[in-house]
Amino acid sequence: MSGKKIKVLSLTRFKKLDFKVIWQDIKEAISGTERDFTETSLGQAIFILAVPMVLEMIMESVFAVVDIFFVSKLGADAVATVGITESAMTVVYAIGMGLSLATTALVSRRIGEKNKKQAGVVAFQAIMVGVIISVCIAIPGILFAGEFLKLMGATDSMAAEGYMFPAIMFGSNMVIMLLFIINAVFRSSGDAAISMRVMWFANIVNIILDPLLIFGYGPFPELGLAGAAVATTTGRGLAVIYQFYLLFRGKHRIRLYWHSLKIRANVMAKLIRISGGGILQNLIATSSWILLVRIIAVSGPEALAGYTIAIRIIIFALLPAWGLSNAASTLVGQNLGAKQPERAERSVWITGYINMIFMGSLGVFLAAFPEFFIRLFIADAAVVQNGTMALRIISFGFLFYALGMVLVQGFNGSGDTNTPTRINLISFWLFEIPLAYFLAIVMKMGLTGASISIVAAETLLALIALFMFRKGKWKLREV
Repeated sequence: MSGKKIKVLSLTRFKKLDFKVIWQDIKEAISGTERDFTETSLGQAIFILAVPMVLEMIMESVFAVVDIFFVSKLGADAVATVGITESAMTVVYAIGMGLSLATTALVSRRIGEKNKKQAGVVAFQAIMVGVIISVCIAIPGILFAGEFLKLMGATDSMAAEGYMFPAIMFGSNMVIMLLFIINAVFRSSGDAAISMRVMWFANIVNIILDPLLIFGYGPFPELGLAGAAVATTTGRGLAVIYQFYLLFRGKHRIRLYWHSLKIRANVMAKLIRISGGGILQNLIATSSWILLVRIIAVSGPEALAGYTIAIRIIIFALLPAWGLSNAASTLVGQNLGAKQPERAERSVWITGYINMIFMGSLGVFLAAFPEFFIRLFIADAAVVQNGTMALRIISFGFLFYALGMVLVQGFNGSGDTNTPTRINLISFWLFEIPLAYFLAIVMKMGLTGASISIVAAETLLALIALFMFRKGKWKLREV
């Protein structure tokens, strides 16, 4: 079906909705549902799945902004330390997201096939893979935290005062890994409301503990920058405990039983094979951010701090859109499992249109008033100037970010993680980083040049993904 026809159908569906129906769908989306998303009308399926996914990402966005707000009170060095650490933590996120992509593809496919027992088997294997990998990351992360900061361009004083932040974050990466994987299990099964509640719980605890542990209010110790890491780890750790409780004691689409907790080599191998592409595509994307931070660091801590704040604001805007694109991923997997490939494709086009409208509008708003948002976090004139410029430039690419992320999630939901990997390789390693180096360092444009390279790379990604998606080979993927 053509994009034009799909758009007409989606708009027709929208016109038929009244406020009473919308409110009923919102309540169902937030409270949870047993609805079969392979049979529900696509407009309603996208809406009911997207509402909790977007709310989940909004809370993650709120936490990202609140966290950097408190850290910014410690000065530019603290903000820059967070920026450097998180640029490397994106490797952990990349692995967690790669495993989540594989988990989503397999669990949603099994749910579409009406095989809940096998979906639970996949969930346990994914958890075990995540545990093994996280241990391998934690040990060197703790031992070499200070050396890592220096390698990434931090000054000696930054490394001496801030090494505990990366040590705690890397050391506790297992909670991040499991939070990603188990939430992917719930989302891909259709229980998106559970993932939402888990993430809200984690981040509300984070937000409460952040000022208490950073500044030492009341009986709490004043831990400074390390307090931010402890707050994050505590909130996410409690959330993971809650996830396991729901998996073993809850009454939802997927449940784990003690007698079924066995290593299944064939399932684990399939997970690793699919997640290999997912991990690689995210590593390519996130490692490009690490190299980008290294390029920006040449311009000094003020430029790096301004970039870090601008990126936090952009993440605040992008995460809800990412939540919406996750709905497309779940629907692609479930509908392919139900042998309905055309319906899977329609779900991607409709979600893409909605995401472009949302992100396009938000991009215009941020580009118009960037300084206002940067000044909410820091008053340092040099940092504000750098952050304002970066936020304005990067916001111009929001329309392409919106389309690209939905198309990529469409590929991933089908189990085709290799195509996005190739697209990321071209867009980020072969295009973005060389362009950023040329503009920022060779042409001496600094943060301005690096920001332009981000927009250019994301635009290229969206155009390549559009071309590849329309070829339709992803519909034939078997997992």
